[in-house]
This record gives sequence, structure tokens and C-alpha cells, in this order.
Amino acid sequence: MPLSPLDIHNKEFTRGFRGYAEDEVNDFLEQIIKDYEIILREKKELEEKVRTMTQQMKHYNTLEETLQKSIVVAQEAAEEVRRNSQQEAKLIIKEAEKNADRIINEALAKARKITIEIDGLKKQSKVFRNRFKMLVEAQLDLLNTDDWDHLMEYEIGLTEIQNQARTDQDDFELLTDDIK
Repeated sequence: MPLSPLDIHNKEFTRGFRGYAEDEVNDFLEQIIKDYEIILREKKELEEKVRTMTQQMKHYNTLEETLQKSIVVAQEAAEEVRRNSQQEAKLIIKEAEKNADRIINEALAKARKITIEIDGLKKQSKVFRNRFKMLVEAQLDLLNTDDWDHLMEYEIGLTEIQNQARTDQDDFELLTDDIK
């Protein structure tokens, strides 16, 4: 068991013949007591500092562990965000490709439809041209016949000519309606 300042103070020495000077021994013991008290006080202060520092160390270790866990969680969250972003980007690209394919297919279908309509219009215009040509040729043949000479020889009334013109006009309209 360690000595206390009180143990040193209460220690009594036996006297021997021609022993040490009592005042010197007492003064020296007083100095030892003071120094020992200082050392004990410093020891208590150091123990308190060690205890405080140990608690701080535990606190800092806990903080460090928490920070490390937070870093790991943040890294995992960042990785998950990155993965989700990549998946979302892939989905967006896939959707855009689908839309592009749909738009291209619709445009091709419209182009085919327009081509078919153009071909139909070409055929109709050929038919119209041929019929109109036949009509013009028939009219030219009619003009080139000798019947016109005979008409000049005869007097025909104005009403008969108007009736014939109406009939010819009706025939022409029927012919153009067939073409349409």
C-alpha cells in the first residue's frame, strides 16, 4: 500500500546514540511531505486528464465510426443514384428509339400512300388526256367533214343551232364527269 503524506508526517523514528539531528530530519520530512503532496495532486490531475481524454477519445472514436458509416452510406447512395440514373437513361434512350421508329414507320406509310395516290392521279390524268384527245379528234373530224359545207348551203334557224350546241355541251360535261 502506498504511503500517504499523513503516514510520512506521523512516522516516528527511534532514537539511537549519536543519531541524526532531529530538526534536520523533521525539516527534510516536511519537505518530502510537501513534494509528495504536490506529486499526488499532479497525479490526480493527470488521472483526471487521462479520464477526460479517454472519454474524448471514445467520443472521437464514436464520431469517427459514425463518419465512416456516413461515408459508406453516402457512397452506397451515390452508387445507387448512379445506377438508377443509368437505368433511367437507358429507358429514355429506348423510349426515344421506339418513338423514332414509330415516326419513321408512319412517315414511310404516308410516303407509300402518297406514292399510290400520285400513281392513281397519273393514271387518271392519262385517261382524261386520252378521252379529251379523242373528244378533240372527234370534234376535228366533225369539223373536217363535208357536212359543214352542206350546212352553209341550207338555212338553219337560230334555235336549231342553239339546241345542237346545248346537246354538244351536255355531252362534253358527261364525258368530263366520267373522267373525274
